Amino acid sequence: MSARAFLVRGLLIGLLAGFASFLVAHQVGEPHVERAIALEEAAAAESGEPSHADEHAAEGTTVARPTQRTWGLLTGTLAVGLAVGGLVALVAAGTLGRLGRLSPGQSTAVVSLVGFVAVALVPFLKYPATPPAVGSGETIGDRTSYYFGFVLLSVAVAAFASLLAVRLSADISTYVGVVTGAGLYLVVMVVAGLLMPTVNEIGSFPADELWYFRIASLLTLAALWGVIGVGLTGLVSRLHGRHLAVLARRELAASL
Repeated sequence: MSARAFLVRGLLIGLLAGFASFLVAHQVGEPHVERAIALEEAAAAESGEPSHADEHAAEGTTVARPTQRTWGLLTGTLAVGLAVGGLVALVAAGTLGRLGRLSPGQSTAVVSLVGFVAVALVPFLKYPATPPAVGSGETIGDRTSYYFGFVLLSVAVAAFASLLAVRLSADISTYVGVVTGAGLYLVVMVVAGLLMPTVNEIGSFPADELWYFRIASLLTLAALWGVIGVGLTGLVSRLHGRHLAVLARRELAASL
């Protein structure tokens, strides 16, 4: 069970996960994006100021909406799926045999779950996605820095908490290890969330539309990570089963 075998399966599942997240984003998220753009254009028309789309068009950086919501969206989700699937597979391969007595399939499931919480869910709770009409263009750099800084912190804390959980599970008990690791991650991230800057640039954007957009964004993330977690766990478990069968045949042949 080599890292290459994990990586190949991770990339394949990543492609499938990217396509699944595209379907969710296109069917659930894009209608809210369209309404947000319509609201932005209507507000810009009333105020006489150019919208974000008009500014991009003047700069020559705009892409037609039909392309954005189809081929552009598909390309982006497939690329993200490949990257996330490959990274999860490599981390799963690296943790093989290092998570107590968990089987390869079980350890892959744990890596996927921790990855979803640390990379997607917790950062989303602090800095949720916003539609095009929300947020000032002048602060987009700061908002992006806050988000990725929080992601990096979340991943680092999750890695340390996982190592602590494994060590305590071996020295004391699995229960103590899991509770301590999870508790440490929760406390650190809650404190970090309170200390880091808060972004509140909603303005007069309809609260219900913003809520549905963010739910759609979270569903898209869940589809990506869910397919990767379930699919890669299944493939790794099957690979492990084959590996055990080969070892059993070799032992039988050596005993004859």
